[in-house]
Amino acid sequence: MLTEPTLTSRHEDGRDVPLLVWRVDRPLLTVSSAPLGGGIGVRHWVVNATVPMSYHRDDPADHLAELADQLGLDGPGVGLLTGVDVAEVVARADSGVRVWATVGLGTPVQAAAPDPAVGTPAPAPARCSAPAHRVGTVNIVVEVPARLGDAALVNAVATATEAKAQAIRELGLAATGTPTDAVTVLCPADGEPSAYGGPRSAWGAPLARAVHAAVLAGGAGTVVPWSERRTA
Repeated sequence: MLTEPTLTSRHEDGRDVPLLVWRVDRPLLTVSSAPLGGGIGVRHWVVNATVPMSYHRDDPADHLAELADQLGLDGPGVGLLTGVDVAEVVARADSGVRVWATVGLGTPVQAAAPDPAVGTPAPAPARCSAPAHRVGTVNIVVEVPARLGDAALVNAVATATEAKAQAIRELGLAATGTPTDAVTVLCPADGEPSAYGGPRSAWGAPLARAVHAAVLAGGAGTVVPWSERRTA
């Protein structure tokens, strides 16, 4: 299983920058859309690293691999990046499923909005009474305590994304997420695999509830980018 995340930091560009580290007592089967360790495979750790809003590296996977090496993490793992201060991670659990989310909603988008690059400007997302957000990226880490089959893992990512979108709408944003969101789902690598991960399945239902609760809580207040807070 995953440990509770450890909050630590690395010295970078003259500053101590926070990051979260999850370790495992045994490697876990994982599906992820993260820049490092994405896809389906067995993973040994997860890192969620804060970066400044001025972040401009075009090799995030290499950067995250460097951070893992500095932390002494062995084997393949998952690496995520965000402008959110990862110390503000929100944890929720439901029926054995555990979820951690860092929630920045500063660049909300509708997934199927028209693309400005092809000449049709995308409308600004409608707002209701949601608080002001300036930092983007919602990173979600999920641990399911039972083995999921490959199709169920993919379905679990969809379920987490649907629950995230539901929470964002309830926060008053006419949006489905931000352009840089990532989801990671981990489960045991052995045991009889469950075939389903949808929102009415045995494990998808608590996963959806926990993700929804975490994103709703994490997005309820004003999120100031870590780098702006440091220079304020």
